[in-house]
Amino acid sequence: MTSSPSHSIRATIIGTVAILLWALLALFTTWAKGIPPFQLLALTFFIAFVSGFIVLSAKGKKSFQNLKQKPIVWIVSVGGLFGYHLFYFIALHNAPAVEASLIAYLWPLLIVFFSALLPGERLYWFHVAGTLIGLAGAVLIVTKGQSLSWSAEHYVGYLAAIACALTWSSYSVLNRKFKDVPTDAVTGFCGATAFLGFVFHLGTETWVTPTSIQSLAILALGLGPVGLAFFVWDYGTKHGDIQVLGALSYGAPLLSTLLLVAVGLAQASWTLAIACLLIVGGAFLASAKMLKSNSTFHETESLPEKEL
Repeated sequence: MTSSPSHSIRATIIGTVAILLWALLALFTTWAKGIPPFQLLALTFFIAFVSGFIVLSAKGKKSFQNLKQKPIVWIVSVGGLFGYHLFYFIALHNAPAVEASLIAYLWPLLIVFFSALLPGERLYWFHVAGTLIGLAGAVLIVTKGQSLSWSAEHYVGYLAAIACALTWSSYSVLNRKFKDVPTDAVTGFCGATAFLGFVFHLGTETWVTPTSIQSLAILALGLGPVGLAFFVWDYGTKHGDIQVLGALSYGAPLLSTLLLVAVGLAQASWTLAIACLLIVGGAFLASAKMLKSNSTFHETESLPEKEL
């Protein structure tokens, strides 16, 4: 059954909340600096799991039935949540942070392109153009206007970063296939991701007891960027305009950088200003279909030459 335009817009707005929360990721992670990656992953997803468990308990026992899903749903969902972080950590360990982050942040662009493979979805020129403009803005933010330094010795890191981008974009798009799976099920996926994080932590890292500041940062991460964000992203990708969400995702590094500037952990620059214009402009362009009135959109949809 096709969602109404109003329902799709509402779901897209809900999904956008994830992007706003991910903007807090860099700041909170900075405050949690010193905690090993997999330990941080395990702790934050465990907090997300506990939070979701509390919500399910408040809804009643029947809500726990939503955790009973087919194996393929668990594989895709846990694979997306844990796989993305696993490959990202590998990428950062084997390649310079700038290059690895830039490659990994191809996922919004891949979401837009992969979404064309979904039933009932069409890729228009403004989706592609808006997302590419947003990518240009993200490049400026990540590189700070400096040139990149590619080296063959870092190929493992580059490949891991590519796998990172492919994992999250594939998960986000495939999630549309599971529209009937309630978002409450994300509680279970977070729990499984936390478990895998602990397993990898025990096998590769040494436990670090968090300080009071680190503990607060971990709690904030688990409730926000690594908690609620994945629940609203799940709902948004299942019921909203996934192409618009993909394009808007380039706003996360922009908002994150602006927040760091606001708290004095980064400096404002002309490069940042230009990146802001590119990302905001690209987001508006990619959102053209959603921003138009319903009647205007139907007229546009009838023009095959605008379809890619």
